[in-house]
Amino acid sequence: MLPDPEPLLSNLTRCVIEVIAGARDLDQIARWLSEDVYRHLMKRVVLANRARRVRGGAPQRPALTLGRMVVCEPADGIIEATVVVHQRVRTRAVAIRLEGLDSRWRATYIGVL
Repeated sequence: MLPDPEPLLSNLTRCVIEVIAGARDLDQIARWLSEDVYRHLMKRVVLANRARRVRGGAPQRPALTLGRMVVCEPADGIIEATVVVHQRVRTRAVAIRLEGLDSRWRATYIGVL
């Protein structure tokens, strides 16, 4: 049986935003990601780091608050969710698809809007 997905969705959302901000290493969350998601996030990290260097900014942990989470289960063992993330200067949405694998969840899609 798979565990409740909501704690993972909350933590994964927070961690993904921190990874893109440069405050957390992507390898820290790699065990919960499929290879495709890992590669996609790696590209986002490289682009974000490049943009930060151009602006002369340093990586820092973003101040954020998680807002509404909408979770649906389109099929047994599959969770699709959207989590609203409120930051000081903007609000974003993170879309996550989790699939059950070996009694645990694995993210097979993460989109940060």
